[in-house]
Amino acid sequence: MGDKANAHPGAAGRATAADHPASVRNVVLVGHSGSGKTTLVEALALTAGAVNRAGRVEDGGTVSDYDEIEHRQQRSVQLSLVPVDWDGYKINVLDTPGYADFVGELRAGLRAADAALFVVSASDGVDGSTRMVWEECAAVGMPRAIVVTHLESARADFDEMTRICADAFGGDDPDAVLPLYLPLHGAAGPDGHVPVTGLIGLLSQRLFDYSSGERKESEPGPEHLPLIEAARNRLIEGIISESEDETLMDRYLGGEEIDFKTLVQDLERAVARGVFHPVLAAAPAAEGARQGLGTVELFELITGGFPTPLEREAPMVTTPDGRARKVRACDPDGPLVAEVVKTASDPYVGRVSMVRVFSGTLRPDETVHVSGHGLADRGHEDHDVDERIGALSAPFGKQQRALTHAIAGDLACVAKLNRAETGDTLSAKDDPLLMEPWEMPDPLLPLAIQAHSKADEDKLSQGLGRLVAEDPTMRLEQNQNTHQVVLWCLGEAHADVALERLRNRYGVQVDVVPHKVSLRETFAAKSAGRGRHVKQSGGHGQYAICEIEVEPLPGGSGIEFVDKVVGGAVPRQFIPSVEKGVRAQAARGVTTGYPLIDVRITLTDGKAHSVDSSDAAFQTAGALALREAANDARIHLLEPVAEVTVLVGDEYVGAVMSDLSGRRGRVVGTEQAPGGRTLVRAEVPEIEIGRYAVDLRSLSHGTARFDRAYARHEPMPSQLTDRIREQAQGAH
Repeated sequence: MGDKANAHPGAAGRATAADHPASVRNVVLVGHSGSGKTTLVEALALTAGAVNRAGRVEDGGTVSDYDEIEHRQQRSVQLSLVPVDWDGYKINVLDTPGYADFVGELRAGLRAADAALFVVSASDGVDGSTRMVWEECAAVGMPRAIVVTHLESARADFDEMTRICADAFGGDDPDAVLPLYLPLHGAAGPDGHVPVTGLIGLLSQRLFDYSSGERKESEPGPEHLPLIEAARNRLIEGIISESEDETLMDRYLGGEEIDFKTLVQDLERAVARGVFHPVLAAAPAAEGARQGLGTVELFELITGGFPTPLEREAPMVTTPDGRARKVRACDPDGPLVAEVVKTASDPYVGRVSMVRVFSGTLRPDETVHVSGHGLADRGHEDHDVDERIGALSAPFGKQQRALTHAIAGDLACVAKLNRAETGDTLSAKDDPLLMEPWEMPDPLLPLAIQAHSKADEDKLSQGLGRLVAEDPTMRLEQNQNTHQVVLWCLGEAHADVALERLRNRYGVQVDVVPHKVSLRETFAAKSAGRGRHVKQSGGHGQYAICEIEVEPLPGGSGIEFVDKVVGGAVPRQFIPSVEKGVRAQAARGVTTGYPLIDVRITLTDGKAHSVDSSDAAFQTAGALALREAANDARIHLLEPVAEVTVLVGDEYVGAVMSDLSGRRGRVVGTEQAPGGRTLVRAEVPEIEIGRYAVDLRSLSHGTARFDRAYARHEPMPSQLTDRIREQAQGAH
């Protein structure tokens, strides 16, 4: 998809299109960076290719073709789609980045999928961010299973890892997280390491040997059965406890032997309902081998236990004007409702959109309606247009294979949707519809940029527009107060990818500059000023004198102008001119160049000339009067203060509160949250939290998240004010 799919559709021949939703499975792989997700995707594709194509994966090289950014960063940075055929099923495998900066790609994968495979490394365990994603899936009832990778590691311990998974994911019911197979070990090598060569099925009591590079099934030896007896009994009890047949447990406890077929059916139902989460094991195939260990078992789980798209309730659908519309879930003959879950640029065909079809059937070269939510606060425009789509295709490594159609429940790549962005809805042009958007994380790390040269300046706007169209977790801000262009990102790696894409994909060189916060000035006490603008140099002169008083107002009051002139000292027609002049000067600031706010400016007196007074003269006099008042007054420099809420695990609360205090923050309250977490509320100067998105992740080992909202401006400490004034004077 996108950067990983860089050949023209059709280069690899035609892909098989699914003809019924029941034959489709959409599975997303979730796990921390380095857990082995992409390697597992390749192993699954290799196994499917070996079985279906006489031992040969179709020409096209690797299944997941990293783009240059991923080569340099040595990790996935985007969602990718790998469709594979297995036993008459089309399985859309969605590989997600594991690093927290790319959680937007993960959320898109969760939206497009109907079930999740959580990939955990036998040598690394389960991290906090993976637990948080598990909780998200649990909240919406998404079926989940766990696959343990890196079994070849010297520190790998499958039994210990299943216990860790039960503790991490089982919640109040650790028996809902149990292995379906146990690994079999071969002879120890010269280094003492004992390789995993096969699996033994706990329910089937069959042995599956992968040591030859192909899966071979056999009867277990007498030495194997005692090893699995306890685990088998526990698995059977776990399955029966989730069975919809309430008599099954009584029969089992009464000594009745429950037949294998019944157990498998109950297991599959429990998995599909999201109440039982099997643990499996997998390892990539050795060089020259056709099947990776555990891949066949994973396919059996995906096709037998994971739900079909028919079982998923469609997201809420409305007309573009907000009227609710009932659409039958996953009906290929229903009205077209599809969603763009990812947008990318392809060097051959331009913009490519990964689309999940929820209702109806999508066909090449038809005209569709594009409806968008108009995320204006993130730099995205509202969409309500008709577009003619190009070819439909399914990605396969470096190549795209043409599709004749994409039915409800399926995923496809769509070419030439020039206006559609991630999150937009595609529907019939004569029946426009809009899907409820999925929740996207708020970008909280600011990246201030400017064009490197005049040539880059001309291309910057278009490049930034394309960047945010592809990634709705990025927010583009044109700050009117600081006059900076700011890209708000999720973290440093996210920012690095944005800069690299601007440079390499869109040919725009930019410089990163320090991010500025919107400071303000105000008067600390009452003051007065006199503005005298009198010039006579032959011909028409300039004459305006005005006297003002300035006094501070409560925060949030803005600029208030009051006219108290008596006796016509300033003619009525020039009073608006004075106001215009003082407001213009207030916008420019009076000491450091930051706007003046929260003052009342009262015009008390003045003088005019019958010939030489003018609108321009009184504007100048008003500005001069405000500057003079500031020269004789104490001016406060105000900084923006944010309301910050941090959701953090209880074990890190003390460290978070101490860190906030070190940022001049005031903790205003805490409250207990579900899952052993605490919500910390604080007020913190914005100048202190520019990098808080990065620092909090480090402080909490990736388990905390925060939100921020502007609260008010308040006076800065004098030592900071003095430093900024010195910098302002130095700049002039």
